[in-house]
Amino acid sequence: MTDATAEPTHRPSPREQKEMAEQDGPMLAADGTPLKRSLNRALRAQKLRALMLIAPLLIFILVTFVAPIADMLFRSVENQIVSETVPRTIVALDETWSDHDAVPGEAVFAAMAYDLKEAAERREHTRLGSRLNYETTGISSLFRRSGRGVDDVGEIYADQFIELDEAWEEPATWTALMADPEWIADAEGTEDEDIPRFRLADGIADILPETASAYAGFARVIIDQDGDNPLEEEPWNTIYLALYRDLSAGADVSAYDGPQARRLSAAAEAVPGFESEPVSVMFEDIDEDWLDPQVWGTIDAFSSRYTAGYYLAAIDMQLTPEGIEPQPEEQRIYLLLFKRTLFMSGVIMGMCVLLGYPVAFLLANLPLRTSNLLMILVLLPFWTSLLVRTSAWKVLLQQEGVINDTLVWIGLVADNDRLQLINNQLGTIIAMTHILLPFMILPLYSVMQTIPPSYVRAAKSLGANDWTAFWRVYFPQSVPGIGAGCILVFILSIGYYITPELVGGRTGTFISNRIAFHISESLNWGLAAALGAILLGAVLILYWAYDRIVGIDNVKLG
Repeated sequence: MTDATAEPTHRPSPREQKEMAEQDGPMLAADGTPLKRSLNRALRAQKLRALMLIAPLLIFILVTFVAPIADMLFRSVENQIVSETVPRTIVALDETWSDHDAVPGEAVFAAMAYDLKEAAERREHTRLGSRLNYETTGISSLFRRSGRGVDDVGEIYADQFIELDEAWEEPATWTALMADPEWIADAEGTEDEDIPRFRLADGIADILPETASAYAGFARVIIDQDGDNPLEEEPWNTIYLALYRDLSAGADVSAYDGPQARRLSAAAEAVPGFESEPVSVMFEDIDEDWLDPQVWGTIDAFSSRYTAGYYLAAIDMQLTPEGIEPQPEEQRIYLLLFKRTLFMSGVIMGMCVLLGYPVAFLLANLPLRTSNLLMILVLLPFWTSLLVRTSAWKVLLQQEGVINDTLVWIGLVADNDRLQLINNQLGTIIAMTHILLPFMILPLYSVMQTIPPSYVRAAKSLGANDWTAFWRVYFPQSVPGIGAGCILVFILSIGYYITPELVGGRTGTFISNRIAFHISESLNWGLAAALGAILLGAVLILYWAYDRIVGIDNVKLG
């Protein structure tokens, strides 16, 4: 017995224990270092070893899977080619073009002349035309023809400047007027590959803004693209156009006292007497489509470095200078394809469940030797080419094929009224159900194998009939296999494009067929990336809904 009057034993609190341990000093490891630090070091080393073990696989996945997907998703919003190829035109449209139903003014056409000439020399005008042709049909050929015809834009002014003073034809006249004297000193006598980057003379851009911009572009293209020296190259006709526009706009050259000042003053006095021609007429001579406001509207609408135009096109909308508008009725196909893809994928998934469940049930309940033999028949399609299986269905389903011939032979179908089983949705559903059926059977079979037969026998011993024992006992335990099979079949089916392409015809193709078309034929990778991103988003939403309704934790592969 204990003494009731004895003082109760005092148990130190955790805080007091910590303070006592600190007074005694930190606990040490065998090597004399604090135990906490030693444990942290060991954990870091363990994590580093684990990271090094998975690093090759992680790098492989990043390089071959994540990076290409990220690049394609970026292409769905990337639009830098427009702003980089025609920067002056974009600025001029933004500043001067307000009536989008009318043709832009002369400043816009002049800016396009400078940009287009540089782009043609860099061979980038066709790429720009191809990009804009995705939005407005015909722009690709317009830019291709204009790349050849832009050489003549400004020729009328080049002839008159040279007739006024032949020195205007000499490269030295232009470099003395436009180039920085130090750049001229550095560029003289250097090898072509060592020419320094062109620099404008101080103040010349304030006096002759368009000419300075056009000549700087000319010099940089000559150096970077052709590897030539501007000191030895005659200027383009568009530079004479720029000089004419600057001088006719009242450029104050009286205060200029640099190189070629006297010649520039003489040109300024003579310009009012020059024969003139609107730049828009020069472009009209190249191609009449330059007077179509829709062409300029397309350039203006897609002038931003990043655009939502691809995503709008993917949902049958379009980006215009006035904002977002629906596509013309005859061009609205993508929403229909999305709906068709989801609907037919769901039908194929349902057909696979109806056909695959009895097969999996049979395999799971037969003796092992027999089920293994039958499993070979289930796996046999994997050993046959997809193209061969699809082509076989073309032979079977066509109007003169085996199925129709059999139906005619037994009298179920008249010879002149054969069934249309191919080149439609029915043909796609039949062929894809056959192709994807093993992906439903395998997860069902693996789950059914784990269901103890004693459960069903116990239910029957308690009075349940065969149907009740199956529906109340066996079927709920097979639901995880159904869920796994449905996810596999559905996700695989929405991405199929070979089978729908071969047997689907006009009404049985999927959205993946259009993605493949834009990737390999039209080369509209931006629209293909947008369609793929929307399809991926739809799958993720359906996956989330499936998780909320069924629960992804209940999905098993066995």
